[in-house]
Amino acid sequence: MNKLAIADTDIVYLSFDEPNAEENYSDLLSKFPWAKRVHGVEGSDAAHKACADIVETNNFVTVDGDNKVSPRFFDQIVDFDKLNIDKSYVVSWCGKIHVNGLMYGNGGLKLWNKDFVYNMRTHEASEGDEKYSVEFCFDPKYFQLNENFSVSYTNATPWQAWRAGFREGVKMCLDSGVKVSNIKEIWWQNYHRLLVWCNIGHHTTNGIYSILGARAGLYKTMCDKWNYELVRDFRYLNKLFDDEYNLTISKAYEMSVDLGSKIYNELDIPVSPEPLSELQSKFFKEVYINTKRVL
Repeated sequence: MNKLAIADTDIVYLSFDEPNAEENYSDLLSKFPWAKRVHGVEGSDAAHKACADIVETNNFVTVDGDNKVSPRFFDQIVDFDKLNIDKSYVVSWCGKIHVNGLMYGNGGLKLWNKDFVYNMRTHEASEGDEKYSVEFCFDPKYFQLNENFSVSYTNATPWQAWRAGFREGVKMCLDSGVKVSNIKEIWWQNYHRLLVWCNIGHHTTNGIYSILGARAGLYKTMCDKWNYELVRDFRYLNKLFDDEYNLTISKAYEMSVDLGSKIYNELDIPVSPEPLSELQSKFFKEVYINTKRVL
């Protein structure tokens, strides 16, 4: 039987500088006490190779630093034959974004194969290959599932919320990792997710910074002459926040409205100047049903 029980795999908590990392790691250990940890490694490619270096099982799970994992994940069994793949593939579960309720591959749990990780060349190691310069998921051996067993809490501080929104505002503008000339050319599910990031979350702690980040990422990518590959550099993003977006809540709201007007006028997409209100955002999260991944 070509199956793998999650209970039999190594689990690695992968953190960099998340303000809620210690809380989330403690939560993970309470449910999966054998979990290991990699912290502070610069570059996504290098960080995942560091994970592969410390595990003892050939397939292993990574948990991102802003995630809390459901104990139900312990009982999961991956049936590779049923999925029509083998153990050399990466299997990704959907992550649920606390701020806006979206549920897709971003921030989700991932089951890696050691050889895959050692052989991949992504992010800072992509060597000029745009397809892999900011993402893993375009490799033909990357398999996305629709099930969800974790929640991404990306809003512990204004800076964390802004950075999470900014990164998705950039990445949702890309088609197979490459910038498009017209935002409406991107895959329709990513287009819808982009609109949600840019409009929803005002009801959560620091949610306006998440919206501001998404709008800023979208605008810089599509309307400015800005190198979108910088989105993979966390230290650059942290400095960008400090230099331009480290604002009071009222100023952050004003800037998000200004960016919303520019986006609406220059790109002709339904991003209203004013983000949805707290009540409207709550309503959206209440009725939103995740659209399963389709091709």
